[in-house]
Amino acid sequence: MDFLMLIKAIILGLVEGLTEFAPVSSTGHMIIVDDMWIKTEHFLSTHAAHTFKVVIQLGSVLAAVVYFRERFFDLLGLKRLNRESVEGQSQGHLKLTQVIVGLIPAGVLGVLFNDYIDAHLFSTKTVLIGLVLGAVLMIIADLIGPKNPKVQSVDQITYKQALIVGLFQCLSLWPGFSRSGSTISAGVLSGMNHRAAADFTFIMAVPIMAGASLLSLLHNWHYMTADLLPFFIAGFISAFVFALLSIRFFLKLINKIKLLPFAVYRIVLAIVISFVLFF
Repeated sequence: MDFLMLIKAIILGLVEGLTEFAPVSSTGHMIIVDDMWIKTEHFLSTHAAHTFKVVIQLGSVLAAVVYFRERFFDLLGLKRLNRESVEGQSQGHLKLTQVIVGLIPAGVLGVLFNDYIDAHLFSTKTVLIGLVLGAVLMIIADLIGPKNPKVQSVDQITYKQALIVGLFQCLSLWPGFSRSGSTISAGVLSGMNHRAAADFTFIMAVPIMAGASLLSLLHNWHYMTADLLPFFIAGFISAFVFALLSIRFFLKLINKIKLLPFAVYRIVLAIVISFVLFF
């Protein structure tokens, strides 16, 4: 494994880390990168390339766990969160059951249609469609969402809002639509501010991403051969570092910039990729 391959692993980890939690679709970006780059690399088999993407996604998951560690301790009953010190929260309490309610719809559909999705929706063309449709939803959320939402923190959400967010998360089963794009939009439309919707989205993403990634890794463990291990480790560390930076940056700014800049980026990206690949 030469130095150039390690640089490529770091770049791929950067793409995963920066896009996993931003509402731009990490899956979509990785499919585009896969079509334009990974599949041209002869040192990786198709199965090894898939395993690499699972590994770097776990790096992003670990970043979310680290960032929200006190929140997860609280949800699991291991440590009481001091809400007075978190965004001035003084009432309400996000419950583990609310997170579970948000996970059920996409979890059920994902199990039922996983084979169909893998066989028919993982292509650059379908990603481009998802990028544009997801951008439209985000623009709608910013335009018609309440200007002074009642829910200012994740501890104030209701079970109804958790279910609405969970139902919209089903849209993210279409690659390119974006889990965070669909769920933050749903949260805003249901009466949350952008930060509360983003917090709930990221917390809810950890168990479903971790479960899917670990299950896939168990099935493909043997593709992590000794000669490829430095490539996998470099990608994992890169994804972890850039995902942690991305989460911190995104959550500090989301109430100010909202979803429109990300929607514009998605549309511009779809146009550029369409032009490069199809014209």
